[in-house]
Amino acid sequence: MSKIADVGHAIAVLQWDKEVYLPKGSATFRSQQIATLSSIAHELFTSDSFSDLLNKLSVDDSLSEEQSRNIALTKRDHEKSTKFTTEFIVKKSQTISTCFQAWLSAREKNDHTIYLAPLTELMKIVREEAEILGYEGHPYDALLDYYEPMLTVEKLEALFTPLKQELKTILHKISSRPQVDNSILHKHYDKDEQWKFGIEVLRNMGYNFDMGRQDIAAHPFTTSFSSQDVRVTTRIDENDLGNMTWSCIHEGGHALYEQGLDPKNYGLPLGKYISLGIHESQSRLWENNVGRSKTYWSHMLITLKEHFPNQLTDVSVQDFYKAINKVAPNLIRTEADELHYHLHVIIRYEIEKELMEKTLEIKDIKSAWNTKYKDYLGVDVPDDNNGFLQDVHWAHGSIGYFPTYSIGSLYAAQFFDEASKEITDLDKQIGNGDNAPLLEWLREHIHKHGQFYDAEDLCKKITGEGLNAKYFIDYVSDKYAEIYGF
Repeated sequence: MSKIADVGHAIAVLQWDKEVYLPKGSATFRSQQIATLSSIAHELFTSDSFSDLLNKLSVDDSLSEEQSRNIALTKRDHEKSTKFTTEFIVKKSQTISTCFQAWLSAREKNDHTIYLAPLTELMKIVREEAEILGYEGHPYDALLDYYEPMLTVEKLEALFTPLKQELKTILHKISSRPQVDNSILHKHYDKDEQWKFGIEVLRNMGYNFDMGRQDIAAHPFTTSFSSQDVRVTTRIDENDLGNMTWSCIHEGGHALYEQGLDPKNYGLPLGKYISLGIHESQSRLWENNVGRSKTYWSHMLITLKEHFPNQLTDVSVQDFYKAINKVAPNLIRTEADELHYHLHVIIRYEIEKELMEKTLEIKDIKSAWNTKYKDYLGVDVPDDNNGFLQDVHWAHGSIGYFPTYSIGSLYAAQFFDEASKEITDLDKQIGNGDNAPLLEWLREHIHKHGQFYDAEDLCKKITGEGLNAKYFIDYVSDKYAEIYGF
């Protein structure tokens, strides 16, 4: 498994470079290189000798509980992988590389038509993938299971339907109140000073730069080559301080999880994150429960003012707190407030579900997207870059990923509520700029376990119950009642 992980992480290095530093004319051979390594990793993982080894170990009663868990999870993944031929893996990898380059070109020209043909081909492969994997209910279930094991359309509907209603209620209350002024975030903020501040933000969270680095990317992301090499990216808009700031905090949360995984289990399930919902809980916890709190900025605003004294001299913590938590419909998911964010996610979820049902085709995504944004958020989409070209996920073939963003926010609120109960004076510590106790709690309760527990079981172990949206609704209801005075 360590050998297979080495090949997989070599692919990850090439993919990271592709999104950060790859010259425009270099995509063809990079696609070939990634496809070759993908086929090697697949062949190693699905070989007859490895299958025999797993079968032998799975009935070995001398193994420890952790060893048995590693074997059981590896066997589960192995059984999935053996359903695919090497030819299919290569075809998918090459199609993703082509699609990603088309997405970059489409964004550069703000023209979605450049992207349609490659995305249509990739969608055919994704649909084929779901059929190969098999499913009991909805074809979308096969893909959801990749990112959040055991998640289904049925479970998502049970979560998203009441969540939409609760959000609608809160948003209606906010709409009747005077709007918050966030103009202080849209002054001119020099990109080099923003970069320096972003580095300080990451250090303050506990991100280890001896085992990681930050770079610029079109779409911020985190990648890991081991728990000792975890890298983050951000983007900077000189007229929007929030763009870089919360990209850093969000990706920093992901990176802290990866840096907290047990290196002794490198390549094994117990050395990997549980699910993308749990992964997203770590980024959203830092981004929102910590990074958008008044407590956090009672310390960090002092640091921020050192970088931008002219822009923020007379700004109070309360004014800044309100500004960063302004609630208003917008076009870009990654720049959305905590409430509208979930409407962005639900729109993507509904489109993906329709694509898998074949009730929607790629050529009709733009129309469906623009209609839903008008219906759900009341906004008109002015161009393609502010529309469905804004996300890279579909260019990566990551159908089924988006729902984990909302699930992560729900887990985050539930975990942070428990941490606040267990850590003495957590609020005070964060206010003093000391995030170490919170990070230590997350390391102990979540990071170190890898995949020893399923997501739902981990939630029960930590909080005494399974995922419960009540914690998120209570959190945002109390927070925005104070900010908007309802």
